[in-house]
Amino acid sequence: MTSAVFPGTFDPPTNGHLNIIDRGSKLFDKLDVVVAFNPNKSHLFSPEERLELLRELTKDYKNVTVHLWDKLIVEYAEKNNANILLRGIRNTNDFAYEFDLSLLNHSLDSKIETLFLPTEAKYGIVRSSSIKELAKFGGDISGMVPKIVEEAIKSKYKG
Repeated sequence: MTSAVFPGTFDPPTNGHLNIIDRGSKLFDKLDVVVAFNPNKSHLFSPEERLELLRELTKDYKNVTVHLWDKLIVEYAEKNNANILLRGIRNTNDFAYEFDLSLLNHSLDSKIETLFLPTEAKYGIVRSSSIKELAKFGGDISGMVPKIVEEAIKSKYKG
């Protein structure tokens, strides 16, 4: 059985994330979506809120599960018998960052391989930070995030 891990902060979950999850679910027998969180960083959504949003968004995938993790992702992979980290990339900047990170992860655990999956072109400009900024000023984010995420973001910026 091929098992992979798709880690990220997912703050918020985007249509681009869901595209990688959908495509990854077809490539692997098991795909763990791992909501990484660092208690020293601030986020729009709590780890638990991100977990629940992603669980709702992936509920129809039989081979996808969603988990929280606050340690090194290679430790999660080892603990859960996964040897592939799935990473979505939008552009060369993402690739440079993810490439360096893959080297670091591989040095921490040589059994871990990173697989890069380029995003579909329509998601190339979808960035969590841009979505939050746009929403904060009342911009239209409906094409960038699922409806339940859009509603959750709007409720965060009310009042």
